[in-house]
Amino acid sequence: MSTYSSKFRKSAELLSTICGSLLMGASFIPQAVLAQQPTTQQQINPTTPKVNPCPSIFYEAPHNNQVRVPDGCRPNAYTQRLIDQGQLNQSNVPATPTEEQIRLGVGGETGSVTNPNPRIFNEAPYNRSQRGLQPQDSVEPGTTQPSVTPSTQTPANQSVTPFPSQQQRPSARIATVNGRVNIRLVNNTAAIITYQVIGDTAPRSLPGKSDVTLRGLTAPVTVTFQREDGGLLQATPQTSSQSGQLEVRLNETTNQKQDTRALRIENNGSVFLN
Repeated sequence: MSTYSSKFRKSAELLSTICGSLLMGASFIPQAVLAQQPTTQQQINPTTPKVNPCPSIFYEAPHNNQVRVPDGCRPNAYTQRLIDQGQLNQSNVPATPTEEQIRLGVGGETGSVTNPNPRIFNEAPYNRSQRGLQPQDSVEPGTTQPSVTPSTQTPANQSVTPFPSQQQRPSARIATVNGRVNIRLVNNTAAIITYQVIGDTAPRSLPGKSDVTLRGLTAPVTVTFQREDGGLLQATPQTSSQSGQLEVRLNETTNQKQDTRALRIENNGSVFLN
């Protein structure tokens, strides 16, 4: 009987030891899980973006001549100029870009894609000096591109005012009388010629083989003329022995270079054809 009791006691002690070990092991499992949790969370945190301390924009125009480079970077033209002038020591170059530098588009996070239309192109003073270098079709959001109106060409049948005296040599000279002149138009063609004193008369007709005298015109004055049939005219001015008198003979021509559409008399009596 005593032998059986001894065996039972030993079995109970062994069972108690096993249960105690299991309980102790179970208490350590949550602690191990908690110990590993920060590491797991740290691994899933997003990667902090890296900053390029020496971006290439520091060495490109216009920043190459306007912005200092950060400490440890190769000096650009502006930084080297300050160092040569004794205004800046290499050790005094800022380690990080300033707010002004960031506003100008330098520094900041390293990007994988280059922006073809940086914001700096739309800020003063680069929106004026760099406009010709701005990429095509690059427009700042929220802005409207101004429309360009194409220049119009003068129709072939429209009268043309002669150029000023500094643009060509006068065809003739007359002496004005109190700033006034008389012009005699002689139509030697068989076609009707339409003429007009700009700012004075409406368009009038001059039949073929006839003439008309325009009196008391105040210089400077411009007279236009053209054939109604669209033909070419050659105008030949002829001065008179009388002061303030000018005769203009209108003849047919086939030479485009000789075609004349207007006559102008300046204040000093210079006569120009165009």
